[in-house]
Amino acid sequence: MTPPPPLPQDPPSSIPANLDWSSDLVRQWYYAQIPPRPSQKSLLLAGVLFFLTLCTCLVAGTQFAVAYAHNEAVSIDELLRAFTLFYKNPAGLLVGLPFAATLLGILLAHELGHFFACRYHRLHASYPFFIPFPNLAGTFGAFILIRSPMRTNRALFDVGASGPIVGFVFAIPALVYGVLHARVVPGLANPAHAELIYGTPLLLHLLESLFHPRISPDALLLPPIGRAAWVALFVTSLNLVPAAQLDGGHILRSLNVRAHRVLSLALPVGLIALGLLHFWEGWYIWGVLLLLMRFLRIPPVYDPAPLDAKRRMVALLALIVFILCFMPSPIYIPPSSS
Repeated sequence: MTPPPPLPQDPPSSIPANLDWSSDLVRQWYYAQIPPRPSQKSLLLAGVLFFLTLCTCLVAGTQFAVAYAHNEAVSIDELLRAFTLFYKNPAGLLVGLPFAATLLGILLAHELGHFFACRYHRLHASYPFFIPFPNLAGTFGAFILIRSPMRTNRALFDVGASGPIVGFVFAIPALVYGVLHARVVPGLANPAHAELIYGTPLLLHLLESLFHPRISPDALLLPPIGRAAWVALFVTSLNLVPAAQLDGGHILRSLNVRAHRVLSLALPVGLIALGLLHFWEGWYIWGVLLLLMRFLRIPPVYDPAPLDAKRRMVALLALIVFILCFMPSPIYIPPSSS
């Protein structure tokens, strides 16, 4: 029997698709190239971004706290004033801590779900990087960089599904707390008076009908912790859109490559259509971004073995989570407030 050729000592720039990934020798060689942990520079950068995001989320949380005290869903004037507290009265930002801690905790749980799935499958991944931004949520979310190819369908699925499901589990208690402490404010969603109207995902509808059965959901004002959970559900729904290289796209691709290819074109067109139908103008941006992602190279999966029954059940759970979180019209700005 001819012995197999020796494996290279240094990792190539791209891994040949014809490698036999069922070979223990190949796996041992590949695993030896994966750093045991991200670099210290990566940790420092992650820490700086987290601190900056904490600052912007404290501003957003302060705005929500003051708006909630005045029976308002949002206050743009208060958001602008909250930024001045950094040099006028930093202690005044502490009222924004419940919102900031809740939102950052859920987003961190989401990203750590990805991170530990990568560690389980011996994938080289960075620490979670948060994105600070001075908007009503205080952030554009967070992400990790995965520098290893997805060698198996199981790895592709586990990495894609772990983040949204873990984040969703952490968001449920905060959302329940928010619904239990919601205020009844008649006319809250009246376009004639509101600066901004938030949509209601299916999960929130179900909880509000359970705890406030005789009150219209449009009249319930969530406290800052509940609003942080709302933001987390919104982020989860965006991540679970089954297209391109989103988490939902990874899940669908691990199940059916052809369906992933078709939906990666059809869903962006559908999102743009939602924008044209005036559900939410942000769908234009998401639709265009997903279409542009089609031009990015997607690394091949070297072991396309079908998923087991347990993972298929988790895929169904991910679909249910997407349905519970998705909102065709997440944010509506009345014309008088534009």
